[in-house]
Amino acid sequence: MAAYSAYDVATEIRTRLPGVPVKKLHKLLYYCQAHHVATFNHPLFGETISAWDMGPVVGELWRREKEGDTQEMPPVRCLTEAELNTIGYVLSRYGNLSGTDLERLTHSEAPWIDADAARRRLGQSSHRITLDALRAFFCLEADQSEPGMSDESSGPPIDPAELEIWFQSASDGPPAAVPVADSPEALAARMG
Repeated sequence: MAAYSAYDVATEIRTRLPGVPVKKLHKLLYYCQAHHVATFNHPLFGETISAWDMGPVVGELWRREKEGDTQEMPPVRCLTEAELNTIGYVLSRYGNLSGTDLERLTHSEAPWIDADAARRRLGQSSHRITLDALRAFFCLEADQSEPGMSDESSGPPIDPAELEIWFQSASDGPPAAVPVADSPEALAARMG
């Protein structure tokens, strides 16, 4: 179970994005949870996220705030550096998008698509998006977005002994020629 509540995270988001609309807040909470669980293998907050018509929503937080029941919320706890970094990353990546943009984006991702299909099949108004679904999708997304991380482009493993020999040979003695700064005339001569 996470040490923090969605209210803790929402409070930090609202501090960084004053006046954030409710729909946008819930999509940002979804992305915070998703990226945190994919990176640290544990949830950022304890409440569940569900697929609703408008995309992912933290239902418990949404109901409490809609009913004005914030007095029953636990006191806001100070987030650690890891949690604050997750929130900062999410806001830098998604913070400039509107709630509608975020809704469209979440509707194109497997965690919401799968939960929405189950919701419709079961005739429910919402269906839980599991942490496993978030972890699987966002870990895969991270692997595909990192240059050189796919198996096809990684090449054969490098032998550490060969690497050490190569580094040693590169550092033996002074360079063959002392580099000279280019002049405009030398550049023009090479280009023409």
